[in-house]
Amino acid sequence: MIAPEEGAFEFRGPVVGPLTRDEFIAAVVGFDVYAAFPDLAGNMHDFRACPITPGRVWVTTQIAGTNTGDSMLGSATGTRVVTPPQAVSVVFDERGKIVRFNIGYPMDRTVGTTGGLGGIFGLLYGIGKGLPFPEAQPWTMSKRYRLFNIVGGVLRKLRK
Repeated sequence: MIAPEEGAFEFRGPVVGPLTRDEFIAAVVGFDVYAAFPDLAGNMHDFRACPITPGRVWVTTQIAGTNTGDSMLGSATGTRVVTPPQAVSVVFDERGKIVRFNIGYPMDRTVGTTGGLGGIFGLLYGIGKGLPFPEAQPWTMSKRYRLFNIVGGVLRKLRK
């Protein structure tokens, strides 16, 4: 089994965490997502036991909802939001208790209405209220990576 420490709960997202159980609950309650998206649906499918890690279950989810409720996120926009399909995993210990919860890893950034973002970052971006830091914005190629691609292209041409 994978456990941060015996009996402990750990939450992780692509750029969030690790969070303890209490930190995770506080974060979820703090965003009040269901007030903002009363029809929010996880659309979970393709449940599968991990063939490599005992106790881990993988799930695919594609969150969808309409921002029809006023909340701490602001006034309702009426915008329908659909995230890309996301990989989620849950790890259980020998007693059947969840010890690790990983969410929000987009599988195909070209799908949905959130600029390729998953989780709460995707929902916020989808209604025009994205958070003001790079991790909460759609992926853009860095200058270094762009330069790496240019150099690679030049080297390919020189080899021909």
